[in-house]
Amino acid sequence: MWLLELFFATGISFLFLVFVFVPMERVFPAKKNQAFFRKQWFLDLCFFFGQYLVWNSLVIWILYHLNEFIQQQLSISYLQLVHQQPIWLQGLEVLVLSDLLIYWGHRFQHKVDFLWRFHKVHHTAETMDWLAAHREHPIDSIYTVGIINLPAFLLGFDLEAIVMIAVFRGIWAIYIHSNVRLNIGFLQKIIGSPALHHWHHDLDRDRGNYANISPLMDILFGTYVCPDHEPEQFGIKEEFPRNYLGQLVDPLVPKVVKKQFLRKKAGS
Repeated sequence: MWLLELFFATGISFLFLVFVFVPMERVFPAKKNQAFFRKQWFLDLCFFFGQYLVWNSLVIWILYHLNEFIQQQLSISYLQLVHQQPIWLQGLEVLVLSDLLIYWGHRFQHKVDFLWRFHKVHHTAETMDWLAAHREHPIDSIYTVGIINLPAFLLGFDLEAIVMIAVFRGIWAIYIHSNVRLNIGFLQKIIGSPALHHWHHDLDRDRGNYANISPLMDILFGTYVCPDHEPEQFGIKEEFPRNYLGQLVDPLVPKVVKKQFLRKKAGS
């Protein structure tokens, strides 16, 4: 019964995202005449169903136990002091701290080879739209979601509030990947936009724009990039599998094993 409910919820989520983002992409396209069933659409669909049917449950399970562990380490006096603050202040603290942490966590994903081997799955997308946002390795998801929600854990937020924060950030992530370009003027330096995140997906691995919700961190640390046009090409420069199973397995294979395999392949 629960499996049917999961499939039903996944189907409803897919339809909801189609009805919300496809009209936006048609009315305010970043790249005009981009087809709905574009290249690698099926691969991103596999990632979508993989996330909603399998990996999201794993991520939520890990979040629950991580939150439970952290809550046990926090003193009652500390939690009372935190909760005496107005709820808007607690929310602001979570937003600022999580943006700071994920900025550096995301930047490390591009700088540290071990983290990049999982994160580059997300960057193999050669087309930006709402569906491409779901191309993400589950280990990369656990890393990202854990860092983003760490401030909420440390401030003693209950799991329901944390799930709501995660849902909001999930929708936001889909939006900034969508094939949308809106002229929001100076607000783009405060709340971010697809235009900024599209440049993050430029073929250059270290292009910039690592912030999540607000680009203020990029501005502060000198990684803000905002040309007035779309990048010529998205993706990565490295050779990488172009199928769902290959993109899940490849990052798990040690480099030594890969080198030995390539030597044998070259010698055969």
